[in-house]
Amino acid sequence: MTVTETVAPPGRGERGRVLAAFLRSRSGVAGAVLLAVVVLAALLAPVLAPYSPGAVHFETPFQLPRTVGFPLGTDDLGRDVLSRILFGARASLQVGLLAVALAVLVGTPLGLAAGWWRAADVVVSRLTDLTLAFPFLIIAVGLAAISGASLAGAAVALGVAQVPTMIRVVRAETLRLREREFVLAARAMDASGPRVLLTHVLPNAASSVIVQATVIMPVAVIGEALLSFLGLGIQPPDPSLGIMLSDAQQYLYRAPWAAVFPGVAIVLICLAFNLVGDALRDALAPGARR
Repeated sequence: MTVTETVAPPGRGERGRVLAAFLRSRSGVAGAVLLAVVVLAALLAPVLAPYSPGAVHFETPFQLPRTVGFPLGTDDLGRDVLSRILFGARASLQVGLLAVALAVLVGTPLGLAAGWWRAADVVVSRLTDLTLAFPFLIIAVGLAAISGASLAGAAVALGVAQVPTMIRVVRAETLRLREREFVLAARAMDASGPRVLLTHVLPNAASSVIVQATVIMPVAVIGEALLSFLGLGIQPPDPSLGIMLSDAQQYLYRAPWAAVFPGVAIVLICLAFNLVGDALRDALAPGARR
């Protein structure tokens, strides 16, 4: 097997095998459908929402679900729960995507360097181990408090908190791939370290990065809800699923739907990404491609 044959980008046949393996997973297909519905609902929130998420109706507080004009009821200020969930899901996905992008952009090159150069591994791995000694949410809360309460601040805090995990995943893949025949052949042809990493190691480690990104996404969604719940994330009057839970906790017995529906929305978003991530991991596994 030649070097170019091994590291060439996946062709149509390879993509077809991965897609077929993914479609064989019923849970993966269900997760993909659920994820598509969630993403479309978030993107079309301005069109689907009956009201503005901040519109207050003082004359109709605590309206029961299925009330005319309020399918999921209203909260203590008469705000439409459905409209706020749609825009809150949109904010959660924005924070999640930004956090994933930051974790990938920072963690991937550091993981490649740690897995390839011993000197870099000593520094990066020690810092990573030190960071992982603290719980993820503690780091996220601390960074959010430093960066300031906002959507961007929450995304940065959650992304930075996930960088060590991404480093560990990419480093492990790099250590595995550096001993493969095509990498050894490239090194024997006097290819430089950065060139081997970019043209041989990174393309073959991309599947692990993609799977890890699907793991980070639901964690970021839950983290955003937690930060907003604590007042360290998105700030009112901007809608957030965490803010909705925070506002509804004091009216839990009077209007449980104001807390239940945002909680269900968080569960569905995380479930969709977890199902898709599990199916992708199985589809991208070497045994599934045969």
